[in-house]
Amino acid sequence: MPAADIRTEEPDPADSPTAADTGPGLEGPPTDGASDRSAVRSLLRLWPYVRPVRVRLFSAAGVAIVASCIGLVIPLVLKWLVDGPVADRDPAGVWLGGLLILALGIAEAALFGFRRWLVARPLAGVEAAMRASLYRRLQRLPVAFHDRWASGQLLSRGTTDLQLIRMFLAFPLTFLVVNGTTIAVGCAVLLAQEWTLGLVLLAPVIPLVALCSAFERRFFGAARRAQDQVGDLTTVVEEAVLGIRIVKGFGRHRSQAQAFRRLTHQLRGTELHKARLLAGIWALIMTLPELAIGAALVLGTVQVADGDLSAGTLVAFLSTAMALRWPVESIGFLLAMCNEAATAADRYFEVMDEPAADAADRKAAAAGPGAPVPAQRNGSAQAPQSPPAADGIRFAGVVFRHPDAGPDTAPVLDGVDLHVRSGETLALVGATGSGKTTLTALVPRLYEPTAGRISLDGRDITGLPRDELRELVAVAFEEPTLFSATAGENVLMGSYEAEEHDLLRALDIAQADFVHQLPDGHRTEVGEQGLSLSGGQRQRLALARAIVGRPRFLVLDDPLSALDVHTEALVEAALRRVLATTTALVVAHRPSTVLLADRVALLSGGRVAAVGTHDELLHGSAEYRALMAGVTEEKTGNADTGTDAGASAHGDEGEQR
Repeated sequence: MPAADIRTEEPDPADSPTAADTGPGLEGPPTDGASDRSAVRSLLRLWPYVRPVRVRLFSAAGVAIVASCIGLVIPLVLKWLVDGPVADRDPAGVWLGGLLILALGIAEAALFGFRRWLVARPLAGVEAAMRASLYRRLQRLPVAFHDRWASGQLLSRGTTDLQLIRMFLAFPLTFLVVNGTTIAVGCAVLLAQEWTLGLVLLAPVIPLVALCSAFERRFFGAARRAQDQVGDLTTVVEEAVLGIRIVKGFGRHRSQAQAFRRLTHQLRGTELHKARLLAGIWALIMTLPELAIGAALVLGTVQVADGDLSAGTLVAFLSTAMALRWPVESIGFLLAMCNEAATAADRYFEVMDEPAADAADRKAAAAGPGAPVPAQRNGSAQAPQSPPAADGIRFAGVVFRHPDAGPDTAPVLDGVDLHVRSGETLALVGATGSGKTTLTALVPRLYEPTAGRISLDGRDITGLPRDELRELVAVAFEEPTLFSATAGENVLMGSYEAEEHDLLRALDIAQADFVHQLPDGHRTEVGEQGLSLSGGQRQRLALARAIVGRPRFLVLDDPLSALDVHTEALVEAALRRVLATTTALVVAHRPSTVLLADRVALLSGGRVAAVGTHDELLHGSAEYRALMAGVTEEKTGNADTGTDAGASAHGDEGEQR
């Protein structure tokens, strides 16, 4: 199978969508924290991914607790050592005590090392599983979602955020439990040794809890801001790399560098704010226990001098208190890491919560073959009907308005009724912004119509599983996209079952014979976005990808716009053989492309203004004559203006999308 074959897989059980919490944007969701926001609730959503490795994770926590408690045994050995062999001047007992302390230290170190071994591999697997789920979700989300989200925000969620989550599972999650248990056991030991000194050491607990609560609230906002800013920075870097030719061609490297510096300074400021918060809480967490230890030392010394307390007990008490310093002092940065992981989980599930484009298809499939077909947005559910054979493509009352368009914005498509007969090639012609590209994008369900119905051979496309629909329909876009793979792999992405001879046939029809002159033929890597090829070569490979699988329906969005006149004529001659065996919808801007079609549909103002043969429209439509002649007439200008006004929120998106 080609290495570049990008396909969706069945989702994990944890991959089911729920309601999205926040909307996207370049700056991300608000960072001041919702009133009902809970780090614990956010982190608990990771459980479906952690469940498969729960045994090793719980075992690692248990091992770490045992290791930490071993550390609390050492002060008890010291008490015996001071009150016994040292007081009795027994060298053999001192050596025995020393060896026992050494053995306990080695056991503690070995157990902590064993804990790390237990969690390293499974947690790497958790990160990989979450990244795979995110990738599958991104592939299944509708195109409208990707139109709204900056790619850098998505990349940062799949890299930086998942690394934060893995670090949380490997360290803070375990040590919050371990250190909490250690503190509880240690406090019990302290109270058992000398309850008055124990109460002195426990005095800072209440102010520390209040400080940690305030710190958590403030740190969450800073952590969320920083992660969103990392996403913005990733977007700028990605755009600068992909658009390097534009940047260099227009000499915009200074302005790009300024934008990059501005974002890095913002991120630096946010990180410094986080560091100040962490430094403040850490200073307080370290200072208050130290003051308590100092007070306990003074009080304990007085008790030893008065004979109320043995020297060994005081040594053991202070040793236990010192052993608890690290668990207490670590609370600050453990809370910080937990909040960063919680915000990373929030950002991750913002994407995972978005409903997949095929969610309705899965529900219909789960309901069984007799279940009703999902309704159109303006209609009611209808039972699947026995489709008439060879009916072609039908558009019935199709309306489309971009999801983010204002309520007063005119739709890009407004009641389109059109029939492409089976085996026919229909050309779509219209001014810029008239909705040609949008109409073609509705056929493979890259977008969903706001209202109306589209059917293929009598079958409503909303009742077809997307996999089946996209096996029936092949598309070639005006601006071709190639992947970092070989030329042959890029072409074979157009069909699951295509073989070598299908590849060669498609290359021949698309006049992509240049592939055979590449260093390794069709096994030559074409590089990211195929930038090692010319625009015409990329377009021919995209056309070959559309026809390699011999599709039942073919949708071509001005597929020959980047070709020279000579190559265009050759491609058209070969393409006629393909069009003769399929039902095709072709967006056309030039008369040569229009002549490939049996009939022509003129779009104007989001509606079908006229349908007929090329000659019929030349004689019967002044607007069509102007388009074909390249003349800007007042009537055409008015129609175009009306169309653009109808898509004012999107500019020429009706054409670009």
